[in-house]
Amino acid sequence: MASVFARKLEQTETQYKVERQVQAPVAVPKKRWITKGEKFTYSLITIVAILVSIYVVSFSSSIDSVNRDIESLENKVEEQLLANETLEAQVNELSEPSRIIEVAKANGLDIKNATVEQAEILQN
Repeated sequence: MASVFARKLEQTETQYKVERQVQAPVAVPKKRWITKGEKFTYSLITIVAILVSIYVVSFSSSIDSVNRDIESLENKVEEQLLANETLEAQVNELSEPSRIIEVAKANGLDIKNATVEQAEILQN
């Protein structure tokens, strides 16, 4: 009985080995880490981010140059205002009646019983 049982065991083992050898290996498709759609999406997002950063840098640069131009113009305006104030002070100094009398006497003009007053500017 043991020998019959041993033969059946050998037959089942050989059948199992044969069945094992008969089965062809199945090609399992490799699962990709990133799909084509994800690659396209990531590439598109990267390109957009690069373009936006380039635009921001160029816009910042143009704003900086405009601000520098504005500062230089403000400095020129301040210098011109100082020059105008200096010239107004000179005009007021030169238009004093006592100075006008001195210049008139130096040029040989005689003033008889008259008072020299500063003329007012007429505006039209």
